[in-house]
Order: sequence, then structure tokens, then C-alpha cells
Amino acid sequence: MGRDAERDGGVTLNRRDLDESDVRIRPGKGSRPRTKIRPTHADAASAMVVSVDRGRWGCVIDGDPDRRVVCMRARELGRTPIVVGDNVSVVGDLSGRPDTLARIVRVAERTTVLRRTADDTDPYERIVVANAGQLLIVTALADPPPRTGFVERALAAAYVGGLRPVLCLTKSDLADPQPFAQAFADLDLPVVLAGRTDDLGELMAMLHGETTALIGHSGVGKSTLVNRLVPEADRATGEVSGVGKGRHTSTQSVALALPGGGWVIDTPGIRSFGLAHISPENIIDAFDDLHEAIEDCPRGCTHLGPPADPECALDRLTGAPHRRAMAVRHILAAIRDTPVRDAPVRDTPDREMAEHERLQQNPPQE
Repeated sequence: MGRDAERDGGVTLNRRDLDESDVRIRPGKGSRPRTKIRPTHADAASAMVVSVDRGRWGCVIDGDPDRRVVCMRARELGRTPIVVGDNVSVVGDLSGRPDTLARIVRVAERTTVLRRTADDTDPYERIVVANAGQLLIVTALADPPPRTGFVERALAAAYVGGLRPVLCLTKSDLADPQPFAQAFADLDLPVVLAGRTDDLGELMAMLHGETTALIGHSGVGKSTLVNRLVPEADRATGEVSGVGKGRHTSTQSVALALPGGGWVIDTPGIRSFGLAHISPENIIDAFDDLHEAIEDCPRGCTHLGPPADPECALDRLTGAPHRRAMAVRHILAAIRDTPVRDAPVRDTPDREMAEHERLQQNPPQE
């Protein structure tokens, strides 16, 4: 019969006589046809991410601190990063009862982002906090001694990320705050004292109704300050070692509700603040008058001034804009010349941050 013939139960069939009814279906597990249509989740509730831990996200529904749920990331989000401060949409069990899980199905566009890199050459950006309106840069005036380099880097990250920076000085009973604060006077940077004996009324007024991220080196008293702002927070505190370096006490970011309204986001103590993702123009763009001035700079200008940039337009400014330009130029020079790590690394939370990121990308299977 040739190649066009087949046998079926002893009967010879010609392939030209076969049709779809002759197809044999193997017994066993069937499969559903794949579809690209995804649920719209129109009934999803709005929530804010307040904690991240081992591939799980703690969220508050509608910004209500008393309506807390634990969430997993929906499969359709893939590896979308979700950080503290993110505004998300959640579905599923929203009761908040023990051992229940809701699902994060959408992440809203961020209004502000605080980013950093491991060093100034690392291409991988780590999002520290999302949607914070303010950045409280917590610095001790002594024990450990204050470092302008870290403050300058934090200012640069705040300017680029869209956050309003505030310099918060702790341990003011151990040293005069004026000399250190004066270094940033030309930037119109608000400065507030938060030592153990200082009244926190001015600071509380700044934080009221706002979402504020707190960053600082270990040992500067950040956790102590958080416990004063939010008494029920019970953040762990630790003593500074005898060699003047802090001991890490906060190991993950967490958003805490302020008694009078607003949120503070406590972040792990940071010993490195890389800015590989930031260019000089990014920082200057945060100041309207300086942004307009550099439009007259020659191509390739680094805005650092003579001798590298003898024709930089910032040098033609006068008065307060000129003083502000020189302060910004100092930040640019400091970022270029200051090592990222200004303290030996011991048990840094960067390792824990990396582990959290790994678990976020590959959460435990349900």
C-alpha cells in the first residue's frame, strides 16, 4: 500500500481517508489552554507596605495602622521589587488573622525614591524607601564623631530622589551643634536638635502628617530617637563600641505610625552610601536657580569650577545663589573624592539587605 497506508485493528487505512475524528486521545491529565487575559482585580483594596521580611510584606489597608495584613506577591508581578513605603493593591483574605495571606496584585507608580548603590561603581541600585516626602538625616555630634561625607551623600540622594532633606543632630549634650550645622548653612537645609535632653516639639511638627524616612550611621541614636517619637515602637538600641563605631541594631526597614498622624520609616544603620546612579546634573537640577544657570555651561562641564571647568556658568552667579552653588559644588567634589565606606565593615545589614532582596526575587513557594 506504500507510505500512505496504515493499519488500525487489522484494517488497512489510507491516509487520504483520515480526518480529525480518527485522532487518538491519550488518557491522562488534561491541560487548560493558556491565556494572556489577566484578572483586573477591580475590587482590590489600597494599602501601604510597612515591612518586608523573608518574601512577605506587611501592609496596612487604607493607611489604617490597625488594619494590618501579611501579603505575598502575586505571580503576575514576576520579580517586581516591592519596598517599604510602596502603595499597593491587595486582594484575598484581608482579615489580618494569624496564618492568613493576602496577595499584592499591583504596585502604584512611586512619587519619590531613595536609592543607593553598594559603591560608586556598582550598577545595581537598591531602593531603600519609596514615597517618602522627607529624609531625616540623623547624625550624632559625638560618639561617634559626625562625618560630613555621609551627610553630603545623603543630601545628594535626597535631592535626586525628590525628598526634602532635614538634618537631625543627636547627642547635642556632648558637643556644640553650631560648627557642624554651619557647613550646610548655604543649602537652606533645616536643622533640628534631637538629643536626649532636647524637646522634640519642633521635630514632631516637621513630621506631622508626613511620611519621613530616617537614615544614619550605626550608633548615632536613631533607634533611641524612633522610640521617643513612637513609644510603642520598641526598636532595639545598642551601645557604641569603644573604638567609636556603632553596633547595628535595626536590621530591616519598617514604617511606624506617629501618634499625631504621619509615618516614620526607620531604616537599617548604613555604613556605605554609593551614588553610582547620580550625575552632577541630577543634583543641580534640585535647585531651580542653579538648573537655569548650567544651561549656559559648555558641553562636558563637570560644574566643579576651575581649573577643570574655567567657563562653568555657576561662577557667574552672585549673592545667595552663588553661595548655594558653591555649597553644591562642595558636595559634588566630596562625592568624587570621599571613599564610599568611611568605617570598617563588620556585621553590616547590607548582607541582610541582600538576603531580603534574594527572597523578594525568589519568595518561598506556596
